[in-house]
Amino acid sequence: MSFANNQPTTFNNYVEKIAIVGAGGQSGSHITDTLLKTGKHKITAITRVDSTSTFPSGIEIKRVDYDDQMSLVEALQGQEVLIITLGIFAAPDQQTKLIRAAAAAKVPWVIPNEFGNDNANPALLKDIPVNAGKTQYREEIERLGVSSWLGICCNFWYDYSLSRGNFAIDIKNRTVTLWDDGNTRINTSTLPQIGQAIAKLLSLKVLPDDKEDTSPCLSNYKNKFIYISSFCVSQREMLDSLKRVTNTAEQDWKVTSRPVQEVYNEGLELFQKGDFAGMIGVLYGRNFFKDNAGNYELTKGLDNEKLSLPKEDLDQYTKLAVEAADNL
Repeated sequence: MSFANNQPTTFNNYVEKIAIVGAGGQSGSHITDTLLKTGKHKITAITRVDSTSTFPSGIEIKRVDYDDQMSLVEALQGQEVLIITLGIFAAPDQQTKLIRAAAAAKVPWVIPNEFGNDNANPALLKDIPVNAGKTQYREEIERLGVSSWLGICCNFWYDYSLSRGNFAIDIKNRTVTLWDDGNTRINTSTLPQIGQAIAKLLSLKVLPDDKEDTSPCLSNYKNKFIYISSFCVSQREMLDSLKRVTNTAEQDWKVTSRPVQEVYNEGLELFQKGDFAGMIGVLYGRNFFKDNAGNYELTKGLDNEKLSLPKEDLDQYTKLAVEAADNL
């Protein structure tokens, strides 16, 4: 194992220069803002030449052409971390191009476009087609042998998913479809918590000072997943939270139930026919199976404490989901 005290005198035991793709996006904006607030990093937004995205002050902007590999390599020269956040409809080869450019530019760390389910769980990889597709990117990073990857397992974004009905709860119409009995718990994270996790992670020392140093370090997570969560919650607990923040009672909601296996099967059939709407049933339904695949807090534990992540209030984020649903 390497230690900071036996590195060259020029060695800096903290990462400083961070490039982020998708800095203006749904998760990327939270990550960027939280990194900026640490005051410890120099942030560069990597964006397309023709992008109209806006970025906060205090970050450098580098415009690239994804069809010109040297354009990407030059933009990543001198960076210590590349964070990739891409929309769900991004071209599949976009991430590959970024990973290869990071290797060519000798970027030590890459956070690939994960930010979701436990993609180290073989059962989820087998049952969720879009998750299985993410494995190739981690394998490519390892194959190139220059960068190391850091995987962020945060599961579904709580308030975002709740506001859009992805948990089978329609806030506007006050209808709920409980999957099985509605008591299966899964881990969820808020977007601010994801930003906090990455900021805390990238503020850790790269290496332990010496063999006596047992504090968390970036190197502890080399080519591994970091497990974070805001809430471990069931559909029934989400409904209870909704009743509190909307000052409603059980009778104000229409509550039905159906087998979660049926939800998953129906979604998979749609997806296999080319209807991407079926992926909601596949992704969310599969995580609510009784095998606790969505409850990695139970099966693997969390890194929240190691990263000193704050405890969050469920009702606060349920209220934000209600407000967001009203504006959809």
